[in-house]
Amino acid sequence: MSDFCVKFHLSDSAYMTALRLVAGAVCSFKDIDVDTSEDFKVCVTESAIILKNCGFDQAEFVFSADKKVVCRVTGVGGSPKPSENEFSLALVSALVSNCDIEQKNGIIEQVTLIV
Repeated sequence: MSDFCVKFHLSDSAYMTALRLVAGAVCSFKDIDVDTSEDFKVCVTESAIILKNCGFDQAEFVFSADKKVVCRVTGVGGSPKPSENEFSLALVSALVSNCDIEQKNGIIEQVTLIV
């Protein structure tokens, strides 16, 4: 599967449902079990919340499904600032097998999720 990219404004929460559908479809493509798929969808949406809390206007989600299912979430635009995301970060790290958080000057700029 080639990379699949979704980009939208974080101010419009209506896109979260579509984002969850995309994440679920990618998991289905790789025959990921239902429980793991649900956890992945939660983590994808929590990643959007993290970036919104950090002041980004938009987020770009790049999904790939080669050996594993991966979603790279990157903040775009806005006025980035450090933000408290303890709950969301704990949830994400508990639900996916591998998570990478990229920060610059205390601002989370990118979250990569792998299942």
